[in-house]
Amino acid sequence: MREKLAQILTRDVLIFLAVALPLLALVGYYQLRLNKISAELADSGSRITGLEHSVSDLHTLLQSTAGNLSDIISSEEAKNASLHNQFSAITDTVDTLQKLSTIDPELLKKYSKVYFLNENYVPLSLSDIDPEFVSKNSTNHQFLSDALPFLENLFRAAGDDGMSLLAQSAYRSFNTQSALKSTYKVNYGAGTANSFSADQGYSEHQLGTALDFTTAKLAGGLDGFDKTPEYQWLLDNAYKYGFVISYPKGNSFYVFEPWHWRFVGVALATKLHDDNMYFYDMDQRTIDTYLANLFDQ
Repeated sequence: MREKLAQILTRDVLIFLAVALPLLALVGYYQLRLNKISAELADSGSRITGLEHSVSDLHTLLQSTAGNLSDIISSEEAKNASLHNQFSAITDTVDTLQKLSTIDPELLKKYSKVYFLNENYVPLSLSDIDPEFVSKNSTNHQFLSDALPFLENLFRAAGDDGMSLLAQSAYRSFNTQSALKSTYKVNYGAGTANSFSADQGYSEHQLGTALDFTTAKLAGGLDGFDKTPEYQWLLDNAYKYGFVISYPKGNSFYVFEPWHWRFVGVALATKLHDDNMYFYDMDQRTIDTYLANLFDQ
């Protein structure tokens, strides 16, 4: 009995071992795999943590670099803006100098007992005013060529508004003014003549940029011009074309001459109009700053 029982136990143990040993081996294998995976995961976690630190460091570096780049870009933009302004200023200066090199510096001087033009002075270029705008009895109907377009635009604008403006006397040479003044002295006496007529060399007419206006209704005359709608039109509009009245009421040079107007350029004429000033009231140094823009539209 005991032998049989031992045989049975031995058989069961062998069966158990036959089953258990492979299972134990399999468990051991998977335990090893699990340990390996755990180790790999732990290693991956470390690497991920390291990568996160690297990403964080890179982000910090990029932020710092972006800030530096922004500062650099702002600095360069400021430099470029400064260079652009300097270049523009230089360009403007060059343009101004080029203009001044071609413009007669006498054209904005205060003549009429202040500055003197000698007998040799002649405008750079003179052109005839369109006969459409000239009084029939005019003998002096030339005007400075560069300023003539402004004058003829003024005449056209006045005509469009129903005015009958005409040029009575424009450019007069030194000798012509001398002869005219002599005639006035004979007819009116020296004292009276000096109150309304400039001596030769002091007349704005010699510049080629001054003229006496009349109207068809006055038949070329000058007396009574201040009572005409054409005179009022000039007061309201002449500055738009660069013209100003030279001798208004109360001036210290000559008697009131409502017909006598002078081209000084649109910029200066507009400035005088807006400030309710007259040409001879402005400082000569200020006037000279407008010379470069004399023929600008």
